Amino acid sequence: MPLRNDITTARRLLRNLLRGRRTRNELTRRLPAASKPQAGSIQVAVYFADAAVNMYQVRQWYAPLAELSKRWPVAIIARTPSTMLRLLDEAPVPVVYARKVVDLEKFVAEQDLRIVFYVNQNARNFQMFRYGRMWHVFINHGESDKMYMTTNQFKAYDYSFIAGEAAHERLARKLWAFDVDRRTIQIGRPQADHMAGELPYTPDERTVVLYSPTWEGDRAAAAYGSVASHGVALTRALLADPRFRLVYRPHPRTGVLDPATKAANETIIAAIAAANTADPTAQHVFDDGPTLGWQLAAADVAITDISAMIYDRLATGKPLLVTRPSSPEADVDAEGYLGAAEWLSAEEAADVVTHVERVSEDEAALETLRYWVRRHFGDTTPGAATARFHAAVEQLMGEWERHAAIHRGDRLEREADPFTRDEDDEVTPGTE
Repeated sequence: MPLRNDITTARRLLRNLLRGRRTRNELTRRLPAASKPQAGSIQVAVYFADAAVNMYQVRQWYAPLAELSKRWPVAIIARTPSTMLRLLDEAPVPVVYARKVVDLEKFVAEQDLRIVFYVNQNARNFQMFRYGRMWHVFINHGESDKMYMTTNQFKAYDYSFIAGEAAHERLARKLWAFDVDRRTIQIGRPQADHMAGELPYTPDERTVVLYSPTWEGDRAAAAYGSVASHGVALTRALLADPRFRLVYRPHPRTGVLDPATKAANETIIAAIAAANTADPTAQHVFDDGPTLGWQLAAADVAITDISAMIYDRLATGKPLLVTRPSSPEADVDAEGYLGAAEWLSAEEAADVVTHVERVSEDEAALETLRYWVRRHFGDTTPGAATARFHAAVEQLMGEWERHAAIHRGDRLEREADPFTRDEDDEVTPGTE
């Protein structure tokens, strides 16, 4: 058995190495023809050091960034080949490839950077933090009550843009000696103003149910995924009832660590295909596309795990169910919205239709929903969050001008780290 495992590991590493080489070769071929921003033209950058598997974190900002770029020039900094290739095909703003530290230094030196946004807590964010004379701002990739949303890493940024009062209180409660009032700015959910994408089905009398679970997590405290515990039972129940149309959108990392989750995901996808074959008018959907928007806006009811998807859905003001983690070790913060959420346990998954009908029709449940929408996102009138996002950027631009005037006479020094080696930036085989 140990020998077999070693052979399997060696094969996987070889496949990853070959895939990474193909990606780098393709990027080498395409980069010369890629357009580059002119020197001194970029004032706002989005720093993204992850591989393509986590691009969902930056994709959700495409539309807000495109809108922002009409006022302030924006670029996305990519640090890995796989991400750069995807961004070349789909990013709505200029993209800069800075795999090596020297490339990053060159970009910083030639641009008029004033604000750098970060959508995650990648360890290589610190390679960008060394540069002063610009604001480092955490904008995250969603709003939720997961433990990720109160990590002490918030303190590493000059500012954080957060969704609303719930996020403000969460950070104030969890983080020691953190000046939440000064270092956070509430902007709502700008993505809700850009619910993009065309419906892949023809609307009819069927009730549309979105099931959008998260992945299994990489530690027990973050084991929020429901695909293995709830997914098969609840999707079978919905697919069997002709009153419903199922839209299944699993997290991109679903099944990467847990074989049971991988198998359940494959079972659900096969069941959707079989249901559509049996009744083509059902138009059930397995959605693994890059665009997130229409799924949240079009669904009559959403079912999701403890993840940012809860709050993406809350921003629409429409009914949702939250799956209760089956793992007793999962860290659930019941002090916020989750303390009032409409829960669905694994034992109740087969009876999901009853719960879908309840959250759609019960007035007390609907009023509770409206309260938490206001608490998490404030004014959700179309365009309001975008206006707050732009106002927050305007505020930081003003702060930048004020500090630049104070430090105008300072001697400029090179901010590179002489102990950082470019070879340390190579991506581990398998992450490309």
